[in-house]
Amino acid sequence: MIDIPENHLAHTVIGLAIEIHKALGPGLKESAYRECLLYELGQNAISATSMKPLSVTYKNLHIDDGYSIDLVLDDKLAIELETCDQITDNHVHKMLRNMKLGNYHLGLIINFNSPLLKNGICRVANHRLLPDESRFLPEYARY
Repeated sequence: MIDIPENHLAHTVIGLAIEIHKALGPGLKESAYRECLLYELGQNAISATSMKPLSVTYKNLHIDDGYSIDLVLDDKLAIELETCDQITDNHVHKMLRNMKLGNYHLGLIINFNSPLLKNGICRVANHRLLPDESRFLPEYARY
């Protein structure tokens, strides 16, 4: 399988999500959009895992507490699907938590309930996982 960079994967997923949204529109359950996106990803030979479980690790203790990511592509891009009024800070915090637990650098939150899908997409980068690039961040953004 070809190694596709995260940004290219994100661009491809956004295009596929827009195609699905144009065909189905807003208003369906999250699971319907997830199945459609999985179908389209398969048609484009992109490896995807649905509802990937995440565990919390504290020292030598591993806790499986029901955390999961809606979709993970090529084991590098995390995707959360929503069908809500709008993406809030809570959605972003949830994505950052999941990205940290799964060790992912890039994530997308896609709100299929948005009348125009491009307004319902949020790209989330986990800079905590990029220590070599932290020197380029402003002082207030460093962790």
